Amino acid sequence: MTNQASGSVDSFLDGLAHARKAEVQHLRAAILASDVDLTEQVKWKAPSFCSGGDDRVTFRLQPGDRVELVFHRGAKVRADVDTFEFHDPTGLMRWSTPDRGVVVLADAADTALKTAAVVALVEAWIAATTP
Repeated sequence: MTNQASGSVDSFLDGLAHARKAEVQHLRAAILASDVDLTEQVKWKAPSFCSGGDDRVTFRLQPGDRVELVFHRGAKVRADVDTFEFHDPTGLMRWSTPDRGVVVLADAADTALKTAAVVALVEAWIAATTP
């Protein structure tokens, strides 16, 4: 495992004015401490976790009271979208397309309660979407 915090994400978060910034920082640290190799960058004006250089899990922070994680396989629709399968072992994911899911965290208590499950889901998603 070679996960390291990105200076660009650190700078982004330093300047972030968001009602739930502490939750974002908590989840970011937990995900970076996971058992999968990840890099990170800023995408969609939020931290995004990458595997093999490809974005896989990205925070959605707008509007400013939202903390969601979007699980995706990149910016473009892939040719295999109709045959892609993923079993969510946590039951947290809401599917917006056949290969894009969203985890919504209602508040700080919900985030604290679900952190371990979110990390497990990130690990499973990375394993399923990285060749």
